[in-house]
Amino acid sequence: MLDPALLRGQLADTARRLATRGYVLDGAAFESIEAERKRVQTETQELQNLRNTRSKAIGQAKAKGEDVAALMAEVAGIGDRLKANEQALAAVQDRVSALALGIPNLPHESVPEGADESGNVEQHRRGTPRTFDFAVKDHVELGARKGWLDGDTGAKLSGARFTVLRGELARLHRALAQFMLDLHAGEHGYLECNVPLLVNADSMQGTGQLPKFEEDLFSTDVGETRRYLIPTAEVSLTNIVRDAIVEADSLPQRMVAHSPCFRAEAGSHGRDTRGMIRQHQFEKVELVSITRPNESWDEHERMTRCAEVVLEKLGMPYRRMLLCTGDMGFAAAKTYDLEVWLPSQQAYREISSCSNCTDFQARRMQARWRNPETGKPELVHTLNGSGVAVGRALIAVMENGQEADGSIGIPEALRPYMGGATRIT
Repeated sequence: MLDPALLRGQLADTARRLATRGYVLDGAAFESIEAERKRVQTETQELQNLRNTRSKAIGQAKAKGEDVAALMAEVAGIGDRLKANEQALAAVQDRVSALALGIPNLPHESVPEGADESGNVEQHRRGTPRTFDFAVKDHVELGARKGWLDGDTGAKLSGARFTVLRGELARLHRALAQFMLDLHAGEHGYLECNVPLLVNADSMQGTGQLPKFEEDLFSTDVGETRRYLIPTAEVSLTNIVRDAIVEADSLPQRMVAHSPCFRAEAGSHGRDTRGMIRQHQFEKVELVSITRPNESWDEHERMTRCAEVVLEKLGMPYRRMLLCTGDMGFAAAKTYDLEVWLPSQQAYREISSCSNCTDFQARRMQARWRNPETGKPELVHTLNGSGVAVGRALIAVMENGQEADGSIGIPEALRPYMGGATRIT
């Protein structure tokens, strides 16, 4: 969440910056709640002081052998009023917190203003899209030949937006995940982790999925316990440092995990319903970094570059986009999207999103580091990025590597994971 000082001391400027994201901050409502909080808090503190003063007077009167009945009755009355005020203060603080939890992060000054993806700015392109001398097939057609990409069976088992992979296509999907893990844990120095797929509400709130985006989550209730299926391993990895104080010499902490991801895709009805582009269950190799505040912007560039290397080693044409204010995710202060070329669509499609969330998630999680210069705990910065989405990488490899006979060339980087094979026939 945002620093409360911004809302209390720079409300107009904060509202202006949030407006560039399409978020309308109700300043009057916040000021009203904040005024009530101050009033109740002041009354509570005055009652606490009065109770302490009268309690001291009772002790002095007892020492003198005086009658303290009236004073004790007064203290009892103060106690009743104090209890009511403390309950009122807790209630108004809950209202302030509920409002704050629904406010997105502020965009960094380098983020271009824009209402939607049309305002995103291309940073660079790498690789040249292949020219085909035959009619290009999409990944669904390529995968259907031997029933290796089977949406009908996925729908029978689970419903729409689920897929079954078989044979060499399933193996290629696994190879992509293994390749990415080895690359990031080896060359790029991330610590490989295996994390829970079911997390509690505190974890979802910590990274910003709750309370605002509950409709996009899958959850399960066992007894009185509700847990959520992770929409990305970012949730589990980032929350490792929730309610913790990490030492300065352990930063940056870089972690990588391969996991299934689960998303209800609320609001995306009718979009990318064909094949594997937008599913309820998919897999990603996720990168997360925990850094000192003054190092997070360099780390953002480094993380994005790590994701780019995946696509370059696979030989996939791609471009890097700087997202505008209106297209960024809720917790992000700045985001780069990597978009891979899909021949069947004659377009670049998102395959990775790398974001610096600054201290936004850390404040929700109370994730801190001990600054050696002050000796005091301070909020860390958190970053996350896809390194990359496995299913979309499979689509890109299939479509960019296809031949006229329907066979698919296997990128050299994946061949060790495919028994040395050069193509799927």
